[in-house]
Amino acid sequence: MTQRYKITIEYDGTDYVGWQAQDNGPSVQEALEGAIFAFSGEKLRLIAAGRTDAGVHALGQVAHFDLEKKLAPYKVMAAINAHLKGARVAVLKAEAVAGDFNARFSAIKRHYLYRILNRKGPPVLDRGKVWYVPQPLDAGEMHEAAQRLVGEHDFTTFRSIRCQAKSPVKTLDQLEVWREGDEVFIQASARSFLHHQVRSLVGTLKLVGEGKWSADDVTKSLEARDRTKLGFHAPAEGLYLTRVDY
Repeated sequence: MTQRYKITIEYDGTDYVGWQAQDNGPSVQEALEGAIFAFSGEKLRLIAAGRTDAGVHALGQVAHFDLEKKLAPYKVMAAINAHLKGARVAVLKAEAVAGDFNARFSAIKRHYLYRILNRKGPPVLDRGKVWYVPQPLDAGEMHEAAQRLVGEHDFTTFRSIRCQAKSPVKTLDQLEVWREGDEVFIQASARSFLHHQVRSLVGTLKLVGEGKWSADDVTKSLEARDRTKLGFHAPAEGLYLTRVDY
């Protein structure tokens, strides 16, 4: 009888090709699966709440896997971390869960945070962790425009051409923008997102913050349902998967 485990994970996505195992470089998934094999001798495939892209970080990614040998969750967590061998990945929590739990399909909401460093001087300590925008941004205008995107919409304009979702219609529960000192934060929450949706939303709102677009321009872009009408696509390094609700 196998035991299913749920793990909560933090990682720096800078040096990874993304969550998913690929042929073109190291992935977060491979790092964790290798660590699990190292202590258990079991080859398995982790299922994650979301497949983050290359360069995207996580503070609260969630994944599940099954082990033939039942172990106390704290031992599973300690063993994985011990075998990550300096990888920029860590398990923050491990839990024994029911066999019908699924990190992807059991999730009811995902939360992302995007960080923009908005000052004249470039980042040093946070290089690779923020999007550096030296032009002044009006976070208040960005927040007002963001509310045009909240709710159920056809997000074709904000969807990657490589997106595999069956429908472009999604319900965006929250899109908040605020400033703290030199940083502008954008928080997005929904049950699920399209591929590149958050980064496309952020890039478009950045144009509003610069005064190049208005809230009406954002609405027109949304209603066009046309990727070529996208304002801008933000880079990966400022994006964090912060939490998944179940």
